[in-house]
Parts: sequence; structure tokens; C-alpha cells
Amino acid sequence: MGQWEIFLSPYKQAVDELKVKLKGMRSQFGIVNANSPIEFVTGRVKPLASIYDKTLEKGLAFEPSKQLGDELGDIAGLRIMCQFVDDIATVTELIRQRKDMRVVEERDYITHNKPSGYRSYHMIVEYPVETIQGKKVVLAEIQIRTLAMNFWASIEHSLNYKYKGMFPEEIKNRLQSAAEAAFRLDEEMSSIRSEIQEAQAYFSEYKEASNPNLLSEKERDAQ
Repeated sequence: MGQWEIFLSPYKQAVDELKVKLKGMRSQFGIVNANSPIEFVTGRVKPLASIYDKTLEKGLAFEPSKQLGDELGDIAGLRIMCQFVDDIATVTELIRQRKDMRVVEERDYITHNKPSGYRSYHMIVEYPVETIQGKKVVLAEIQIRTLAMNFWASIEHSLNYKYKGMFPEEIKNRLQSAAEAAFRLDEEMSSIRSEIQEAQAYFSEYKEASNPNLLSEKERDAQ
């Protein structure tokens, strides 16, 4: 096993465990027949190429070390998607209250979006993993955003690789306009939140009634 594989192993374990726990939060809302603020959860360990880029940016040695783990808080990354902007505050508070991780940093790019138009809420947490060598505490970044914010961020990320961060002015302006349009969409959806959730509940009940053999979402999550 190479040095990098050994170094990244606790981060992979953290991502796997945190995905289960964060998805478990979603399931618990279904059990009590409440609307979940969490739509879905994804996670990944930062690829070595991205770690290398970050070491160049921060002036760090590209080698496994405690300093690298302390300086890069997003080697382990989780992303929580929400339907509505208001859900983001609910999710952040749930994470703050947890006893199995400790929030060490928060960055609000929703109230204070980046000049590019990027919006998301970032939390860095300390999370302990149990390994055969004992407990190891690693940093993990949890990004919380709406589906519209995530769509915009995915497009911006792809374009950033193409232009290496040096966007043509026209593309830059269009991205900013698209970010504002996406946020307006989020605000409009929030304004009719109750109607949307009633329609979703009705549709879910209709599907189950029309197909008795189909497990409800609550039952699937409980298994």
C-alpha cells in the first residue's frame, strides 16, 4: 500500500461513514412523517490531482503529512442538497447539534455570495474515525446548497477547468446573470413551498395507492 493510499484511507472512511449518517438524518424525518430538509447526499475524497493543485496554491509540499491534513479541510468532502433555501439553515443547525462531529469553521456564501455568483454554505467539521491503529480525527467539508445552486456550481466548475480560471468577459457576465436567475428561482420556489410539498405528498400517496406492492419511501428508508 502506497503512502498516499495510507494517508487517504481515514478520509475515505470518514466520507463513507458521514454519508450514512447524513442520509440517516433524512430517513428520520420520513419516519415521523415530516418533510425532510435533505433531498440527497453525495461524497467524495479529493483526487490527487486536485490535492496537488491546492498544494501549489498554498505553497505546501505535495506529500502526505499532518500539515497537509490540517491545511486542506476539504480532502474529505460531503455535499447535501436541499429543495428550498430555508432548508439550508435547518440542516446547518442539525449539524451543529451533533455530538459525533465538531464544527470548526463556517463560510456563508449564500448571504455573501462570491463575485462569480457562487452560492453555497460550507462547514468544516472534525470527525473521528476508528482505525486499526486507533482513533484518528480528520477534517471534512460539508457543502449545503439547493439543487439550483448545485446545477450552477457544476457548470461553473466545468468551465473553470476549460478556461483555467480566466473566463472571457462575456462568459463571466453570463455566469453571474445565471447565478442570479438561479437564486430568483430558489426564492420563487420558497414562496410556494407549502403548495409544492402538498403536491409532492399527494403524488407520493397516489403512487402507493395505485401500486400496493410498491414500498413507500418511508418504508424503504427504514430497511
